[in-house]
Amino acid sequence: MKLGYTIVYVPDVAQSLKFFEQAFGLPTRFLHESGTYGEVETGETTLAFAAHALADSNFPGGHVAASDSAQPLGMELGLVTPDVPAAHSRALAAGATQLSAPVTKPWGQVVSYVRCPDGTLVELCSPIGG
Repeated sequence: MKLGYTIVYVPDVAQSLKFFEQAFGLPTRFLHESGTYGEVETGETTLAFAAHALADSNFPGGHVAASDSAQPLGMELGLVTPDVPAAHSRALAAGATQLSAPVTKPWGQVVSYVRCPDGTLVELCSPIGG
């Protein structure tokens, strides 16, 4: 088994796709004509966004919308970059909110945290050992 994709439920799929391109340089790979599902280009594992309406149809008991939560959800997307400070600044310039400025962890990895306008929590990190 392998991880095939991650889907983040958001209020506006097109806006999330646009933000992820501006903030992280991840271009849109696909946006369904309905506007309720889209993907960004990340390599082998797909990062997708789907409308809350799709979540509602999948989960009759409801779901927790990151966009409506005052605090970030207990999960994150980790994006690896050799230059965390530059990536962090770019994300903030695109509209992300800083949760933690870049810091070097005891094991040498540089890590920062931002929250996207759609509520998604993103860790920006250098490669481990790099």
